[in-house]
Amino acid sequence: MTASASTPRPEPRGPVDSSRIPRFAGPATFARLPRLDEVGSADIAVVGVPFDTGVSYRPGARFGGNAIREASRLLRPYNPAQDASPFALAQVADAGDIAANPFHIEEAVETVEAAADDLLATGARLMTLGGDHTIALPLLRSVAKVHGPVALLHFDAHLDTWDTYFGAEYTHGTPFRRAVEEGILDTSALSHVGTRGPLYGKQDLDDDEKLGFGIVTSADVMRRGVDETTDQLRQRIGDRPLYISVDIDVLDPAHAPGTGTPEAGGLTSRELLEIIRGLASCRLVSADLVEVAPAYDHAEITAVAASHTAYELTTIMARQISA
Repeated sequence: MTASASTPRPEPRGPVDSSRIPRFAGPATFARLPRLDEVGSADIAVVGVPFDTGVSYRPGARFGGNAIREASRLLRPYNPAQDASPFALAQVADAGDIAANPFHIEEAVETVEAAADDLLATGARLMTLGGDHTIALPLLRSVAKVHGPVALLHFDAHLDTWDTYFGAEYTHGTPFRRAVEEGILDTSALSHVGTRGPLYGKQDLDDDEKLGFGIVTSADVMRRGVDETTDQLRQRIGDRPLYISVDIDVLDPAHAPGTGTPEAGGLTSRELLEIIRGLASCRLVSADLVEVAPAYDHAEITAVAASHTAYELTTIMARQISA
């Protein structure tokens, strides 16, 4: 939503007042924000993609977006970590879900891309809730149509740059190889963060390096600390338009048990949130958060971590929009 110089900017409509309506009452939009159809247009559209046909192990991420929305009922409008009230700085709205064909992965990828194109065409930035990581490819395609090749920060236990699974080019383990091949990523500014665990072979790392990715493992974060890690990432990104993709399995299973391919030795939720907050000066154009599988969650541990991560990403975008 862009106001002209002569038109006063409309006051953003924020979340439901939790002092008047209990958090556990009413529809579970993200952070209890208005629906997009209630406000007409938005600066930031929170959109779900209930799709997990691309998974290679546990299914269930198709239910992730709504689990995150439910957990986000406890979010509040002022973010002290970033000293900002994001929902007062920009109009943030829940755009509902993109309904993608669960039986045809190529068609689903096209559907997600077309829907993202439509939302971005309104001037909105996207905070997408997956769904499995396959959806990052069509989202990056759409963002690149607006901004050109973008820098990418990929928070994940895994590289997601494999070539194929069972001959399939589109899966949750292949999106970033396809994105590099399609020329929609700025290969001078690509980083994985939080990777760990066994691989199929050393060739996986060699191939990943050839694609242009730098790697900050979870062990690197532990040894270097959050501040040094974040400084390294900021230097690599520079002033390029940035897309952030967060697979919730970047967190240790102690902090995110509800995911499809858990790996021991991951980041804590505190480390992830602090790294993201440290990227507030970067030009964040859109983001996604994927692979929350609530069937494997308990006490909403994973969904709570995911909702707070999406909140921090949304806050960064809102601050930049209002600047």
